[in-house]
Amino acid sequence: KYELKDDLQKNLCIYNSLLQTTDRGSIKDKSNFNASEDVAVLRKAIEGLGTHVSDSRGLLTLKEDLEGDTSGDFKDLLVALITPPAVYDCQEVIRAIKGAGTTDSTLIEIFASRSTQQIKALSDAYLAETGRKITHDLNNEVSGDYGKALLALAEGQRDERTTVDVGKAKEEAKVLYEAGEKKWGTDESKFIDILCHRSIPQLRQVLIEYKNISGKTLEKSIKSEMSGKLEDLLVAIVKCVQSTPAYLAERLHKGMKGLGTNENMLARIIVSRSEIDMLDIRAEFKKLYSQSLHSALESETSGDYRQVLLKICGGDDTV
Repeated sequence: KYELKDDLQKNLCIYNSLLQTTDRGSIKDKSNFNASEDVAVLRKAIEGLGTHVSDSRGLLTLKEDLEGDTSGDFKDLLVALITPPAVYDCQEVIRAIKGAGTTDSTLIEIFASRSTQQIKALSDAYLAETGRKITHDLNNEVSGDYGKALLALAEGQRDERTTVDVGKAKEEAKVLYEAGEKKWGTDESKFIDILCHRSIPQLRQVLIEYKNISGKTLEKSIKSEMSGKLEDLLVAIVKCVQSTPAYLAERLHKGMKGLGTNENMLARIIVSRSEIDMLDIRAEFKKLYSQSLHSALESETSGDYRQVLLKICGGDDTV
């Protein structure tokens, strides 16, 4: 067990902030940033973790130093912090599909919550890492209508226009109603095509029009008409259309409730959203569970791993 030094904790967060920061992220840009100075502080902090960085290791990367001088969930979290977002997503997808089984919940979370731009960056990182297209490897791991829907998302072909065509939204809401609620059996292909390819603003209007036609939400209709992994994926898409922060807040809560804590899930969500919308996720978590994300993490995690998560989380809900 290694004690986390304040400088290491602080500067890893600063490093991560250089990659992509928005106003709703919990990690912000550092004013008067000096890369050389922070690297020097990081190396000194790593030496303080219980080992000495010899001269022969002076040319090693920061990642290699961290992997050599830390361990377990703490090491994984620190390495995640210094990994570019697209590469981190790529590594999580590889982790989800390697081995005897596939971790579909991870694949659903990533592909349902990422923007078209993020999915394209993930695909490029995957090709660079493996020499294969991500759709090629996914095609070997998933099947059926669930596989079709996941591959449709992985192709990164979702419309990115911000304008909304109300007339088309009414038409496609009717298509979904007639493909599900109104008929005996369900035409899953209609749901897959619309939910995996239309823009997020357009889908928000489709959800409104669907409720006007059906009298119930599209999420409830999907749950009543479908099952298994396809249901999980399409429901995740609908939830992200409504609010990605709320969906990820639910995922964080799921990762902490019950027996055992899913440390990998917590790290993935908190690190990957720390520069994007962590402040919104914190607000949604408190709204949904009447408890701050900070206090939940404090109760369900421990040690240096907890200290870093709390630091990335950005405080006790000062939004």
